[in-house]
Parts: sequence; structure tokens; C-alpha cells
Amino acid sequence: MTRPPDFATRLLSWWERHGRKDLPWQRDPTPYRVWVSEVMLQQTQVVTVIPYFERFMACFPDLDTLAHAPQDRVLQHWSGLGYYARARNLHEAARRIQAQWAGRFPEDLDQVQALPGVGRSTAAAILSLAHGQRHPILDGNVKRVLAHAFAVPGWPGTPAVQRDLWALAEALTPQVGVARYNQALMDLGAGVCTRTRPRCPLCPLEDLCQARRQGAEIRYPEPRPRRARPARSTHLLLLRAPNGEILLEHRPPSGIWGGLWSLPECDSAAAIDALCRDRLGLCPLALEFQPVRRHTFSHFHLDYTPVRIPVTPIQGQIGEPERYHWHAPDTVLPGGLAAPVRTLINELRAESSGDST
Repeated sequence: MTRPPDFATRLLSWWERHGRKDLPWQRDPTPYRVWVSEVMLQQTQVVTVIPYFERFMACFPDLDTLAHAPQDRVLQHWSGLGYYARARNLHEAARRIQAQWAGRFPEDLDQVQALPGVGRSTAAAILSLAHGQRHPILDGNVKRVLAHAFAVPGWPGTPAVQRDLWALAEALTPQVGVARYNQALMDLGAGVCTRTRPRCPLCPLEDLCQARRQGAEIRYPEPRPRRARPARSTHLLLLRAPNGEILLEHRPPSGIWGGLWSLPECDSAAAIDALCRDRLGLCPLALEFQPVRRHTFSHFHLDYTPVRIPVTPIQGQIGEPERYHWHAPDTVLPGGLAAPVRTLINELRAESSGDST
């Protein structure tokens, strides 16, 4: 593949005029702030990340604060951002850095890459943006820019295409100005060399771009092979005590909504009564089934039926009290909350206040 010698020069010149320079994590690009931003930006757009990042930094301004925070609090500040394994890994990595490097973020690529939730590109982005170290990056935006510019065939998720793209990224990364260059690549992919309807006339690489020459701008990179997403079904139980409190269940630390607070679930409507009585020690007074809703994860659809159930206790204390929490809808949540559950609770809160809109 031909690698134009002025590739980096063109990018840097374009970035000086059009690049993003005032994102929150750019104002004080410490390794900690860049790391948090890079993790948040995985599979999430900048416009969505900015308010989450600012709230997260207000609560966890440094690595030491994050490392000593309870996981529930970390997940609470991630609630709504999705892909919660990122938050759990971030928290675990902070504790590991605290234990192994006395709270000082490592500056070696292999050490950073070994942290939970940090891959090769994320590690390279942290060290290049925070320290100016020369490391190529290959996030989704960069893959698209390189695949377009050099007409790289194939889906970037395959090992062979990944190798080609990493080789290009390594060969093109300049010796100096790496932080600006890597930011320019990401900005170009985010704002100009987009997945659909790329703005080619605005691109500094237009006359070099092989996809553009072929008139095949949207052919590269090739999309992921389509696979049917399976669907799972469940019932989410809104168990409501006489005082209006709702029973929340703390999810296991891994898996779907790992570490978040959710609602008790039941696979079948027929099993709801037994679950309430035998596991929770609650007597269901009525079952109000609501229409089925869908929540889509990366690998499957979850079709869930909300079931509103007024209950009264059968025994003095609910089973496994550390796993369950009676929540008054108008009070602060005990931790991170799964998005569909937050919606259901907000609906109940609005109805209780007489505002169903």
C-alpha cells in the first residue's frame, strides 16, 4: 500500500483549523482524565459522554478518590451511559493502580494495556494524548479513515484486516506531534469521514483517498456480517409496599446489568406468585401486566413485561436483606440503576405526583 509522506502534515494542518480543542478532558489532559474519557467514549458518542464525564469528574476528581469509592457509587454515576462493564473495569483498574503503583498511572504501554477494560488502542490513546508518547491508535473512527484512504477491503473485526490497519497506523504515525495527530485522526473520522454520507469535499485527504477515487466511499470499511439478534423474554416485577416503596434487587457483579440495582425478574407469569411468596416472603395482592417493551443490548433483544404488584409482607424481614432494598421513588437511589428500571420508576413517580406526562 502506498503511504503518502504528507499524510500526517495534511491532517495536522486541517486539525489546527477545524479540530476539537476544548473538550473537557483536553483542558487538563492528565492520564487519569484522558483514561476516563477514553473508556467512556468506547461505543459512545462525544456529545453523550460530555455531561457524564463532567459529573464523574466532580464526584471522582482523581484516581485515589475513584479507587476508594464503593462500586455502587461508581455505577450510580455511570447509570444511563450503558455498557456497565466499562465502569466496573474502570473501578477495578483504579484499585489495581493504587495497589501496584501507589496511585500513579503507569506510563508503560504494556502495563496500561494490561489494566481491566483497556485494550491496545485505548492504552495508546491515553499515553499519546496525556504524555505525547509515540503510539498509533486504532479506534472505530481511525479504522474508518484508514480503510477509506487506502481502500482496505474486509470487515475490520477480522484479525487479517486488523493487522493491515495496525500496520498502516504504525507506518503513518509521525515521530513528533503525536497527541495532535491522533486527535486529528479521531476528529476527522467523527466529523468528516463518517460512516454514512462522508463529507469528502471537506477532507484534507480527498485527493489521496483511494475509496474516493473509486467512487466507493461508503464501501469501506466493509460492515460487520449481519447476524440475527436473538430475543429473550422476562417479567420485571414492580413490587410495591403499602407505603409506596418499590423493591429493588442488587444484580450479581457480572453479567447483564452487573452490579446495578434492578427489579426482581421472573421468566414466566405462572411463577410470579411462588417467587413472591417463597423467595421474598411477600403476598401479591394483584397482578397488573403492562404491554411488552424491548431493550436492545449489543448481542440480543430483551423483551420484558412490567408487572405492577401491590404486596404485603408475610414475614418480618425479606429474605437476603443485603440483596434487596425497599426504595421510595422520591428518594436518592442506592446505586446505579438499569435504564429500563429507571424509566419504570420515573413513570410511577410521575403518576404518584399526579403528572402522567
